[in-house]
Amino acid sequence: MSVDFDHLKTMTYEVTDRVARITFNRPEKGNSIVADTPLELAACVERADLDPAVHVILVSGRGEGFCAGFDLSAYADGTASAGGDHHGTVLDGKTQAINHLPDRPWDPMIDYQMMSRSVRGCSGLMHCDKPTVVKIHGYCVAGGTDIALHADQVITASDAKIGYPPMRVWGVPTAGLWAHRLGDQRAKRLLFTGDCITGAQAADWGLAVEAPEPEHLDERTERLVERIAAMPVNQLIMAKLACNTALLQQGVATSRMVSTVFDGIARHTPEGHAFVADAREHGFREAVRHRDEPLGDYGRTTSGV
Repeated sequence: MSVDFDHLKTMTYEVTDRVARITFNRPEKGNSIVADTPLELAACVERADLDPAVHVILVSGRGEGFCAGFDLSAYADGTASAGGDHHGTVLDGKTQAINHLPDRPWDPMIDYQMMSRSVRGCSGLMHCDKPTVVKIHGYCVAGGTDIALHADQVITASDAKIGYPPMRVWGVPTAGLWAHRLGDQRAKRLLFTGDCITGAQAADWGLAVEAPEPEHLDERTERLVERIAAMPVNQLIMAKLACNTALLQQGVATSRMVSTVFDGIARHTPEGHAFVADAREHGFREAVRHRDEPLGDYGRTTSGV
């Protein structure tokens, strides 16, 4: 599928001062992920990677937060259909799954095909040649973290909310990067509970390179990309390839595959089907509230899935 850069649906793209700026542009929906998002993100990253004028790629979001995860509001009450060709269109398996009934056969490999295409759209941030930076403000939850964790550098506002609440029911992080980014203990601390951490804690744990106060986030981000952009692009590519060699040897591709399969399974457990039934009856946000109630206020979120 080709992408029309003059009419992007979910983001904007521009190049200034050696920096390719990709900005999620669905602020009224929390920059939540739809089928077009991974397609357009992959195309924008590829365009920047091939542009000799670009030295660094910056991804950010407009509105109140970076990304609220997958946009499932239209599917929660059963009024929308994911549609499309399983094989020819990049679709997210979550929107397909919410329309899936428990008394019908489920093919985990069709599910994997759909979700893995979405994940590959985000993984370009890691696998492209040039450095990538993600700037987080407000929130980066659920599927939004699948995007951010692929970046070479994460800079976040100190008060941002970051985490994967769907681990509580109906999801597994498809990118499979939490243990690679945080180490075993801290990754499990978040994934065993679905709790969120602040941007300041993300920096303390090594998930982000810096966590300035919100009012200084733009300034500090511009300073970071300015310094990266001042480097020769060939030096940047060599540095990234050398560092990624170690990361890839940790088995990120295997982690991604296993996690994407598990995400499909998580949506077809008894608890997963109960969550969908709750969403259909009471609405998606209310189902999320019911999901979070047993864990109290710690890390509670109504954003994303």
